[in-house]
Amino acid sequence: MTVTSAAIQEINIAHSPDSDDAFMFYGLATNKVRVPGFKFNHTLTDIETLNQRAIHDPFYDVTAISFHAYPYMQENYTLMACGGSVGEGYGPMVVAPRKLSLDDVKKTRIAVPGTMTTAYLTLKLFAPDVETVTVPFDRIIPAVVSGEFDAGLIIHEGQLTYGNDGLVKALDLGQWWREQTGLPLPLGGNAIRRSLGEETMRITTNALRASIQHALDHREEALSYAMQFARDLDPALANKFVGMYVNERTLNYGEDGREAIRRLLEMGFDRGIIPMRAKVDFID
Repeated sequence: MTVTSAAIQEINIAHSPDSDDAFMFYGLATNKVRVPGFKFNHTLTDIETLNQRAIHDPFYDVTAISFHAYPYMQENYTLMACGGSVGEGYGPMVVAPRKLSLDDVKKTRIAVPGTMTTAYLTLKLFAPDVETVTVPFDRIIPAVVSGEFDAGLIIHEGQLTYGNDGLVKALDLGQWWREQTGLPLPLGGNAIRRSLGEETMRITTNALRASIQHALDHREEALSYAMQFARDLDPALANKFVGMYVNERTLNYGEDGREAIRRLLEMGFDRGIIPMRAKVDFID
């Protein structure tokens, strides 16, 4: 956080260059939502880079993160009570050029978008011994199509477009998680630096919630803004994708949403995937 001579607090925000994140931050990024005394600066970077930055060099005041990464950064960040992307019985998918059984998936070398992503954590909960190789998320589908990998773990808009490349779904991890726990699958959220202090954290969290509400209330304008980040999606599919991950659950996780975050991280710790126990707390 920077304090200028005019006593304006600058809050540095980082999120993914995705249509759902762009939709969520539309109000703040376009100054449709303003907070007296605060200026919000936006940086767009892929989620795995943001995870690693928050863990190793906590520069950003607010950062989009994968929930899997939260335990590694929990000393410096807390979770904002809004801004989450939650799969209601859907989520990251394993796709392949041919039909694979669930047993096949467990034996397949899979391209994954990063080891700190929630997609990776959930895949390892499903198949602890599966072999994975990290590939930039936007290169996974081409790498599978080219035959470099037998399968890929896809996130973001690829969940709606993989069929265009002749790929088929082998496993929907959001559906698998729902069957295992009865809960939605919490994928990513926004974390805020504890050093800002409680008052600034609350003001900033309320500003994000207002930005989300503004986008939901002005959907057409927010979608138009978000389309510049909607890789390979036409407006109808972009609207569908945004609706999957920016909705009432994004305004408030709900008790089952918060429980899902805790359960996911507890399972990761109990099964030796995450080396430390998560202390999940939220700033409202």
